[in-house]
Amino acid sequence: MLGSAAGGGFPQINCNCRNCAAVRGGSIVHRPRTQSSLAVSTDRRAWVLFNASPDLRQQIHASPELAPAPGDGPRFSPITAVVLTSGEVDHVAGLLSLREGVPFALFAAPSILAALAANSVFDVLAPAHVPRMPLALGRAVELPGGLSVEAFAVPGKVALYLEREGAEVAGGEGDTIGLKVGDAATGMAFYYIPGCAAVDAALATRLRGASLVLFDGTLYTDEELIEQGLSHKSGRRMGHLSMAGPHGSMAACAGLGIGRRVYVHINNSNPVLDETSRERAEVERAGWEVGFDGMEINL
Repeated sequence: MLGSAAGGGFPQINCNCRNCAAVRGGSIVHRPRTQSSLAVSTDRRAWVLFNASPDLRQQIHASPELAPAPGDGPRFSPITAVVLTSGEVDHVAGLLSLREGVPFALFAAPSILAALAANSVFDVLAPAHVPRMPLALGRAVELPGGLSVEAFAVPGKVALYLEREGAEVAGGEGDTIGLKVGDAATGMAFYYIPGCAAVDAALATRLRGASLVLFDGTLYTDEELIEQGLSHKSGRRMGHLSMAGPHGSMAACAGLGIGRRVYVHINNSNPVLDETSRERAEVERAGWEVGFDGMEINL
């Protein structure tokens, strides 16, 4: 887990909420976090990134496996592909840190590739080095290094910068996706869903019996940002399902028989970032883990 925070990271540069203030004050029960991104490998030599956060350069520097080894030559990267789950800034801005002419494949839903194509700044990713590969929903695709990925639509919304006044923001099919990530050789797989507005019947069926699910942990309660005076938007308006409540992710996943459940993409306002909080204890009692930068999971 390269980064475990939501957009802006933790602490956020302009935020003086209780959590951010605690980190700046030297709290030992609040871990600083960079923005959400994941690196996956079958052999620890070829790596696939799932989302490319604005903090990617820092994350690669903190992860020696993602840097060139001494014998790799003057220009090399073990990063063979990047897969995007949405077009949000905290998922795509790190692509600009990969512009140095080293080849990798970029996979995303067609609507997200279209959004990138409409912004000329992403032209620094030259097509000769970075082919853009559309992900068709419901179809497994082989990735470099022996991984496979199947994309599926989840409830969500369009990226903030694509919202238009008076327009529908719920998003179309593919604007927010979840991923089933597997090892083509062994059949082992897990689910990565860093953004999700609801666990509907289709998603619940898909996740039932999964060995590992990494799930949207942005907010603890839906009105959290409003109550803390940080925003006028609820979690659902931002396209994120809260952890708590009768319709939250803890309740929605409770009877699905998931082996291991880990929250990712955690907002700076979320009280579970305080490792001594009542909310953190409640999450852990429900069988969930709170992801952190550098967390390593082996299947």
